[in-house]
Amino acid sequence: MYIALLYETVENFVQRRAPFRAEHLALAERWHREGRLLLAGAFEPADGALLIFRVDDPADVEAFVRSDPYVQHGLVRSWRLRRWNVVIGGDEPAA
Repeated sequence: MYIALLYETVENFVQRRAPFRAEHLALAERWHREGRLLLAGAFEPADGALLIFRVDDPADVEAFVRSDPYVQHGLVRSWRLRRWNVVIGGDEPAA
């Protein structure tokens, strides 16, 4: 299943993320190499971000959130998960 993770970030996020960015990117890159994180990036302006996961269980994405330095250090004001039904693209048939 595909899961969209939406982050709402704090004011001055771009400046405040600097001490934690390398650790955050290392986490994201590991999940990407494992095939669980497909796409990730900040919105413009950087008041939030969208990460697209392919996992068997949404709890896996919750584990990612709990381990994300941006979340741990208060740079993410709120987050939510949405199951995403892919209609075109991807490798799962449409529901």
